[in-house]
Amino acid sequence: MPEERFDIYDESMNHLGTAARSEAHKHGYWHRTFHCWLLRQEDGRLLVRFQRRQLTKDTNPGCYDTTAAGHLAAGETMRDAARELEEELGIKVRFEELIPLMQVREDVSGIAAGELFIDREVSDVFGLVSNLPLSEFRLQREEVYGIYEAELADMLALFRGELEYVEADGAELSEAGDGLTSCVRKVLAKEFVTRDNSYYIDAMLGLRDMQK
Repeated sequence: MPEERFDIYDESMNHLGTAARSEAHKHGYWHRTFHCWLLRQEDGRLLVRFQRRQLTKDTNPGCYDTTAAGHLAAGETMRDAARELEEELGIKVRFEELIPLMQVREDVSGIAAGELFIDREVSDVFGLVSNLPLSEFRLQREEVYGIYEAELADMLALFRGELEYVEADGAELSEAGDGLTSCVRKVLAKEFVTRDNSYYIDAMLGLRDMQK
């Protein structure tokens, strides 16, 4: 299977051409990604939904993360990247339903599969209201281990360092592969993909402001 290719950019986001995923991460080329956080509303409550990355992922395995996210392939627009919601979570929505929250730049490095990687991303972050029960999501087994939800106010307090953990209701892929299993997890801030906490705080505030 051919390796995925990205549009790559310099520091000022001038387009340089395209590169294979491995080359983009080897040389630290800037590229673009799509993030979307899901929010559920119930009787005045606001609940943030987030995923746990599959344990076999080459980067950040088993970490909690944005509800759905992915790279833009070469030639794709942000509108095209909304496909990640259907691929990872099994929900199909129109791009126009997504609410822009912010754009962030991230520059991180580490080791994946024994190789150094430099991941430089410009991410457009969106919000979406979805009241679909957790048990009805269709998770992409290769990418997603489970999906969870917790009170927005608690999530905000978690990333501000005001709570040690939040309790989250979840639905995880069963070992037999025949559906989702309900669970309750204690979730710590340090168990999320490592980012500046301001990313998570600003995302929570953006989701909260969607309801004003």
